[in-house]
Amino acid sequence: MGEAPVREDSTVTRSAEYVGSFPVDDNCLDDQIKQLHTQLKSLKACKTRRPVSLKFSIKGVKMYNEDETILLMAHALRRISLSTARPVDSQFAFVAHNPGCPDTQLYCHVFKARHARAAQFLNLLLCRCFQLSYLEKHPEEAQIDSAGSLPHRKPSLLNHGFPLSVSALVSFRRAPFGGLLPGTKKTPKSSDDQQSSQDEVFPISSPSLMRKKVIRTKVLRSGAYRSFTFTPRKQRTIQDQLSVTQEKDLDKLPARRSRAPSLSETEEALAQAVWCWAGIATESSYSLLADDVLGSYLLCQHPKNPKCGSLIIRFSSGPITHLIENTRKGKFVLEKCKTEFNSMAELIEHYTETEDELPCLLSYARVNHCYEWEENVSKQQPVKLQPKRSRN
Repeated sequence: MGEAPVREDSTVTRSAEYVGSFPVDDNCLDDQIKQLHTQLKSLKACKTRRPVSLKFSIKGVKMYNEDETILLMAHALRRISLSTARPVDSQFAFVAHNPGCPDTQLYCHVFKARHARAAQFLNLLLCRCFQLSYLEKHPEEAQIDSAGSLPHRKPSLLNHGFPLSVSALVSFRRAPFGGLLPGTKKTPKSSDDQQSSQDEVFPISSPSLMRKKVIRTKVLRSGAYRSFTFTPRKQRTIQDQLSVTQEKDLDKLPARRSRAPSLSETEEALAQAVWCWAGIATESSYSLLADDVLGSYLLCQHPKNPKCGSLIIRFSSGPITHLIENTRKGKFVLEKCKTEFNSMAELIEHYTETEDELPCLLSYARVNHCYEWEENVSKQQPVKLQPKRSRN
């Protein structure tokens, strides 16, 4: 499959074949999933299909005819309860509330994709819409990016034991502080540049040559050269002033959050985003997983061993964490399991088809945690006008 076309409104369009719809009983979630898969199996040989175009966005799903000229069906995302797929039969389906029907009446809409990979991708698109919609409604639960975060200790020239001299002040303007100071830009460094980083911060040059260079460039005022004769107390005062300036500049920088992949990502990146619940904090993802379908999972760092990954799976007893171990051959193996895999994609794909040592299969289905059970339509009662009485 090629890249999904993306428009300015973050809508992804994919082609499929509409098989049909059937009502879903108002049962518990696990029973609904069993019913869905039973019905999907019975429809895998259905030959009555209509080519359609599906448009996905965090607002909802729309189904058009093949030429995208006639709108055939539209569902707001808040009225779609879950999404699932059966790649073995190239099927994709989602359960939604039809407008105008009772709130307890749900329908499953079934589509036939060109192949198994296409069906899985359609499901990933809708699952990612669920997650992005949740992030939009709950920004306080977004994942804070710890990698490459701001330093815990403010860079200080006095920490190196050097006086606040002219050479130090000049070098401070080009010190490699990762673009934290105003007016500085991040530039890629070669290995030679990294080895000579200390020489750049504190260049080996005589004060007289540095003084002449600064005078020519007019970077500093002449009073700065008196820092050679500053007492330690005055040096500390200037350092405190620099620290206050840096704190103000750092406070102006917005808190960096992890980049939430959009629907325009590649298939591999989209799958990784769905598996890892990208953008949502791990604690929030864990609590959401407890209310998801049986066999749903979360790929994240292991809580006790951050260097290793873990696969948290929702079983009937609740979410259970499985350590993902790395073998000496560079392969992946699930804790207490024997099968080794070359990649995480192979591992997840295997356990969605074979249980092995797990209590149940990994599930393709995902719940929309922003689903609204009731229609948010304010029905205003018509005002009845009293007929005017005729005067006799």
